[in-house]
Amino acid sequence: MNLALTVLEIVAPVFLLAGVGFVWVRLGFEYRVEFVTRLAMTLSVPCLIFTALMRTEIEPEALAALSYAAIAAYAVLTVVTALVLWIGKLDMRTYLAPLIFGNTGNLGLPLALFAFGEQGLSYAVVVFAIMALWSFTFGIWVVSGGGSIVRALKEPLLWATILGGIFLWQGWHTPRWLTNTLELTGQMAIPLMLITLGVAVARLHPGHMARATVLSVLKVVLCVGVAWVLGRAFGLDDVAFAVLVVQIATPVAVTSFLLAEKYGADSGAVAGLVVASTLASVIYLPLILAAVL
Repeated sequence: MNLALTVLEIVAPVFLLAGVGFVWVRLGFEYRVEFVTRLAMTLSVPCLIFTALMRTEIEPEALAALSYAAIAAYAVLTVVTALVLWIGKLDMRTYLAPLIFGNTGNLGLPLALFAFGEQGLSYAVVVFAIMALWSFTFGIWVVSGGGSIVRALKEPLLWATILGGIFLWQGWHTPRWLTNTLELTGQMAIPLMLITLGVAVARLHPGHMARATVLSVLKVVLCVGVAWVLGRAFGLDDVAFAVLVVQIATPVAVTSFLLAEKYGADSGAVAGLVVASTLASVIYLPLILAAVL
């Protein structure tokens, strides 16, 4: 009973805030997703990542182990997912990236914070940054055939992660007035991303829902299995292991839909994956948290 209550306390704020965004749109109020997303990804999230890493007291070796485990997990997922799609004769451009990359920002970061505190958030931003780098390079290459490492090098969140890692490694800290400013800016990130998630889901027009449901279940099984095995193989501590599993297992990100629409893949099918996997996450994320807590 206590475990169930703990899990509920963790996931309730996440889905309630997403629900606020969903209801906001259904009531006909204006919400500019593109503006809010740009604000979050270029300003508030980088500040959140930098300050979380700078202020963490986690040993650099532990963060390095998690980084290696996350890189290995995404590499294995890429190969296995591509093989499954090839066997099933499904379109790689449409389905590969969504089945690899989860919603590690909108859902993963707040879940890690609520479940494991500042230590969990520090771990989560590392997984998020690795996912973003792979998504902005390989992910775009898959969808469009024109991905480039240059795009990733232009992303503020990548440099925020690098700088945060350097400050952590060297034990440096910014002046208090600057730290306060960065922390205040970063505090916008989590509520903004959750509300935006709800808004985006409310505006989607999903297609192929039967197939999307099956693929969403397959994604969860593959992601949890790969993350669980590699987390143990790399000897992660309990919190790092839990964060890796939760982050890798997050549902399909709305970003995947936006990229499919931008580059001419089947955006309706991807929208179906976003909706199906997000709805399924209401059930499976609490179960995963209960298993790793």
